[in-house]
Amino acid sequence: MAGGLSYTIEDLNDLTQGQVFGKTLCDIGREDPTIVCLTADLAKSTKIGTFFNEFPERSFNMGIAEQNMISAAAGMALAGLKPYIATFACFASMRACEQVRTDLCYPNLNVTVIGTHSGLSMGNGGTTHHATEDLAIMRSFANMTVTVPADGIETARIIEASAKHKGPLYMRIGRGFEPPAYDSTDYDFELGKAITMREGASATIIACGMCVREAMEAAEDFAEETEDGKSGRPDIRVVNMHTIKPIDKDAIIKSAQETGTIITVEEHNIIGGLGGAVAEVLMDAGVHCKFKRLGIPDCFSVIGYPEDLYYHYKIDREGIYGTVCELLGIESFADDDDDE
Repeated sequence: MAGGLSYTIEDLNDLTQGQVFGKTLCDIGREDPTIVCLTADLAKSTKIGTFFNEFPERSFNMGIAEQNMISAAAGMALAGLKPYIATFACFASMRACEQVRTDLCYPNLNVTVIGTHSGLSMGNGGTTHHATEDLAIMRSFANMTVTVPADGIETARIIEASAKHKGPLYMRIGRGFEPPAYDSTDYDFELGKAITMREGASATIIACGMCVREAMEAAEDFAEETEDGKSGRPDIRVVNMHTIKPIDKDAIIKSAQETGTIITVEEHNIIGGLGGAVAEVLMDAGVHCKFKRLGIPDCFSVIGYPEDLYYHYKIDREGIYGTVCELLGIESFADDDDDE
């Protein structure tokens, strides 16, 4: 993007993923007059309303009619426009599932779908509004690119990349403020290329979305030295798999071969999402390693505050830490920070 972001790293850290998405969309919209935006009566909640306010002539509220919205966006794409759609992830992936598959993916159209309030971020809003199957659904469609930014900074990078992307793209983001995983916008980003957030040789945690930050914190817990100054803790690698499809096969195989242990962490059902995709790569390549998927088991998620659900399903710092210990066959080290 020629003009770049219109705000600083400090601004990004103070904004939700949705707000970053809305502002970045305006940035690319100023440079590309073919960009149009659609929503299904959720402009305010999804933050696509930021674009609506600046470009009302290029904005369309389709009402509570997600299927029609997808089909209308397909028509706009066929007319040479570049549509961006924003609605709750559960609606984008399930209510409009057929239209996404047949109207967007089959003709391979340039439409970006942003699924907000994804994973367990709706928490106490109810299981029907949790989106724990969307990655499995979207990545099963031919031609679809599937992304999960780790924070607001990466949300901006994906939106920028989407401006030049050819074909349908799905990006899932959370509901509210997700703590930043990055402390700078100055890092190499490419769709389909994983980012090694932390090097390590004992095991690899492959995570996406909000789980990247939790994985980093769990890995850092192991990195602290023991009281006698000797490092007796495992050295944990953390890989941010921001693109679920096409997935970075080389990064997965390299991590498995070099560390011998893989733990995947996702705010999604363990069937068909990041964990399933990583397992497929390992099996196809014939690479053997210790392997564990962390996420929602084969069940409908319970209702509660998001933080409580992350703890319940062991996709938070503590759960990841304990799983690494279990897989490596070591005892949990005391968390000195909690004792201070």
